[in-house]
Amino acid sequence: MGGLPDNRSFCEEVKVKSGQPIDLCFHCQKCSSGCSMARFSDYTPNQILRFVQMGMKDKVLQSSMIWICSSCEICGARCANGIKMSEVMDALKEIAIEENVIKEKNIFSFHDTFIKTVAFRGRVHELAMMGIYKLRSRDLFSDVDLGIKLFLKSKLPLLGSGVKNKKRLNLAFKRSADKSCKEALYKCSN
Repeated sequence: MGGLPDNRSFCEEVKVKSGQPIDLCFHCQKCSSGCSMARFSDYTPNQILRFVQMGMKDKVLQSSMIWICSSCEICGARCANGIKMSEVMDALKEIAIEENVIKEKNIFSFHDTFIKTVAFRGRVHELAMMGIYKLRSRDLFSDVDLGIKLFLKSKLPLLGSGVKNKKRLNLAFKRSADKSCKEALYKCSN
């Protein structure tokens, strides 16, 4: 069968990472009909699941849908088989990052900037976060007018507040990192 993809290994990898029974999807398209991001993406949620089932790893990882998904969970609430598509999308993003296939680099950059801002302060400081994100994305002036309006309405404070117990914040991030490391080690040993 030379040219056919190894659909079982990719499908199994996604099932394990997501914890979702993706092979139960019979493509009723309820997830896609409720998806608010489908019109902005190249594929619908049920198409992504079908590609996963067929082992079309490259097509899935190159899709903008895995990055555009807002994890609103409407699809999961509508699924006749209880598949939580947001968990599947998270697993696909994880695989894409591991394989350095990041189609929507600005979305990834925004997420990374958000997490780092929270890790540093304990809360999001929108002005600092957006400043860092704008520098990283090299898109400095596209929405300056909106930023000025928000600033003038005191929606972007110059100084944000942090959390009082920074030790607990650091511990939470350390535990999260330790959990990720343990999961990676477990996968390597099996």
